[in-house]
Amino acid sequence: MTSALFPAFIKGFALSAGLIVAIGAQNMFVLRQGLKREHVLPIVLFCALADASLIVAGVSGLGQVLALVPALSLILSLGGAAFLAWSGVSALRRAASPAALVVADQAGLTLGAALAGTAAFTFLNPHVYIDTVMLMGAVGASLPTGERPLFMAGAALASLAWFSGLGFGARFLTPLFARPAAWRVLDLGIGMVMLALAASLLVGAAAA
Repeated sequence: MTSALFPAFIKGFALSAGLIVAIGAQNMFVLRQGLKREHVLPIVLFCALADASLIVAGVSGLGQVLALVPALSLILSLGGAAFLAWSGVSALRRAASPAALVVADQAGLTLGAALAGTAAFTFLNPHVYIDTVMLMGAVGASLPTGERPLFMAGAALASLAWFSGLGFGARFLTPLFARPAAWRVLDLGIGMVMLALAASLLVGAAAA
């Protein structure tokens, strides 16, 4: 029985890993907080639990409900675009300001602010619902009922492993980011990714 169900776990792990291992706003935020070693554990746990909750909701049928409410996708796209544009401009301003390049001199985020930012990067991104709720939900729901828990467990473990590696593994890059120039490059990259994602959401909303 266990060997018959094990492929469902692998399927969930592989699909989840393939979807989350990509350059995105949420990953950029986790990486930056990991480099600053600021509230890493709560942020990692929040991201992993959010993914797990959305995957469970998708397998349980929420994806079918969301597909029937196209206005919700538009609202998420516009809200997400505005938030990403603001984040992108903020990153570019940090890159342009020499005083903002020395991390030790920056005022750190409070735990509440860090979790609020994590929540915004997570739930204001329409693609997270497409990936977790709709796509993974559809795959998981297509499995026999007895295999679905292992599928969801595999998917959740992949998310936890990725965000843990991203957040806690960032410290190995600390020697590189001891130089202000490295932070300038990172913030420039973050700013460009955020603005590109914001533009893609607006284009998608206009085409819908």
